[in-house]
Amino acid sequence: MDSKRPVALITGAATGIGRAAAVALAAAGYDVAINYSRSESEAHETANLAQEKGAKTLVVKADVADDASVRAMVAAVEKEFGRLDALVNNAGTTTNVRPKDFEGITAEEWDRVFAVNVRGTFQVTRAATPMLKAAKGSIVNTASIVGLRPGPQPLPYAASKAAVVSLTKLLALNLGPDVRVNAVAPGWMEGDWMVRMLGDRYEDLMGKRAKATPLKRVCTAEDVAEVMVNLIVGNKFVTGEVIVIDGGFTAST
Repeated sequence: MDSKRPVALITGAATGIGRAAAVALAAAGYDVAINYSRSESEAHETANLAQEKGAKTLVVKADVADDASVRAMVAAVEKEFGRLDALVNNAGTTTNVRPKDFEGITAEEWDRVFAVNVRGTFQVTRAATPMLKAAKGSIVNTASIVGLRPGPQPLPYAASKAAVVSLTKLLALNLGPDVRVNAVAPGWMEGDWMVRMLGDRYEDLMGKRAKATPLKRVCTAEDVAEVMVNLIVGNKFVTGEVIVIDGGFTAST
């Protein structure tokens, strides 16, 4: 069927940035396809929140590192909505290996992070390109501040996000003029991801980061979603850009 509303596909939308983006796009007038890999109940919670904003939703399971799964997901979106106007490549993974523990990183861990964060971003984009071109649509990729400058994140994660930055620019070049492609690079963000990274030092280190930030707080998922929506619904002459969302910390240090 053909949706009368524009349609967005958000990968990794069960929690965090993906959930915030799905809800924000629903509030902006989009129907939303909500992708998840493992967190089915959380994905349906995201769908309920988007429906409260007036969106029709589709919840679809797919591992973005698996091309057949990706193509089935995009086919399901086309069957359900008949169109795709926006893509948020947000699905991501990391490891728990400390950055300086070189010997602790296995080849399997390294390859899995790149398979999801980099190849997955490309595979979803490739599968979605025909519908996005038809809609003169927009893509927003989730990068990270550690993809632009060193930070306390596992090496494969930081390197993969640097690759997402490069891929964003390459996609913008090769998909223009039909599709705009940008990325967001959140700084330190409150929530479960940083809790896992910082452990019992979370409260102390996040507080110190907030004090050192010109806007005196750390980033939230809603902050990131707001920028994503702005890049999708506006900024019509902006493509190939990476927007840092860190309250001015990077600019002032």
